[in-house]
Amino acid sequence: MPTSSTRRNGASKGPRLGLTVQYAVKTARLPTRAQFRRWARAALERDARITLRIVGTREGRALNRRFRGGDGPTNVLAFTLARAPRLEGDIALCAPVIAREARAQGKEHSAHYAHLVVHGVLHLQGYDHATDRQAHRMERREARIVTALGYPDPYGRRPT
Repeated sequence: MPTSSTRRNGASKGPRLGLTVQYAVKTARLPTRAQFRRWARAALERDARITLRIVGTREGRALNRRFRGGDGPTNVLAFTLARAPRLEGDIALCAPVIAREARAQGKEHSAHYAHLVVHGVLHLQGYDHATDRQAHRMERREARIVTALGYPDPYGRRPT
C-alpha cells in the first residue's frame, strides 16, 4: 500500500517520514495531523522518525526548565535522539505560546505553526542559531521552506 512518502509506482519522492502527532492540549485552533506532516516533510533532508507533541503552558515550562534551563514555556523545543541510520527525534510545540506570538506578530495561526515545525525539524537535522553565521544560514533555509509552503517569510523580509 502506498504511503504519503512513496509514489504509487514505488519510486521515492523525497525522504521518508514516520510522524507521530500527540495532542496533549485541547483547543479548537490546532493544526491537523496532515498539516503537521506537510510542514515537517518540507523541511526534511533525510529519512526520519519524529514525534511531534503539542503541549500546554505547564508541560512547556517543565520541558524548557528540565532540558534548556529556561524559566518559562517556549514556543518550540527539539530533541535529537539519533542521527544514524535515520534521524529520530522529538519536537514539543507549546500551543498557548504559539497562539500568543501569532496574535502579537499579526501572523496567521497556521503560518506560525508551519514556521515552528520547520524550525524544529531543521534543529533535529543539526541546524542551529547559536552564532550569527549559523542563525543567518538557518533563517534563510527556514524562509525558503516556509515561502515554498505558501506562507510569508517568517522573518518579514521581502523576496529578492
